[in-house]
Amino acid sequence: MLRIGITGGIGSGKSTAARIFNVLGIPVFSSDDAAKRLMNEDEDLKKKITGSFGEESYVNGELNRKYIAHVAFSDPKKIELLNSIVHPATIKYAISWMKKQDAPYVIKEAALIFESGSNQYLDYVIGVKCPLSLRIERTMERNNVSEEEVKARMKLQMDEDKKMNLCDFIIVNDEKQMLIPQVLSLHKKFSGKEKV
Repeated sequence: MLRIGITGGIGSGKSTAARIFNVLGIPVFSSDDAAKRLMNEDEDLKKKITGSFGEESYVNGELNRKYIAHVAFSDPKKIELLNSIVHPATIKYAISWMKKQDAPYVIKEAALIFESGSNQYLDYVIGVKCPLSLRIERTMERNNVSEEEVKARMKLQMDEDKKMNLCDFIIVNDEKQMLIPQVLSLHKKFSGKEKV
């Protein structure tokens, strides 16, 4: 079974592409969803987060996402610290999840595949590429945030061109090229119907 990563900067549309793979019957692991769940359910992780970010990190046992986002995104060192706590737990969970799947390939959707080092556990990585202006517009609309907030978050991510150069395959999601045929073409490759 092939282990395929799918990544892209904030607002690139990687989740949309991942959903298309899922509709095709391919199991998709969302690193974001898994991280959120683990931060609420994994007692060891909760202790580490509270130890690093204070008691305000949790309210009635639930992650105080607003507080954590505010603290982490205001300082690159804090986001690094949070990632160093959460990434290993998420990667371990993803590896165990992949082993349980029964499909020609699985998709792991994550914004920080290269940054977290999880690419070493994958066979290939797909990059979802999108023009900067469109990424900003989508993120502002989806997260109800200002352009400045989006740009601040983007600064914390790896340079988009650098990230795309590390990927084995590229999907262009610029609202000009159709997304579904690009996903179908890769699906054929990964399902063994064409040479990868």
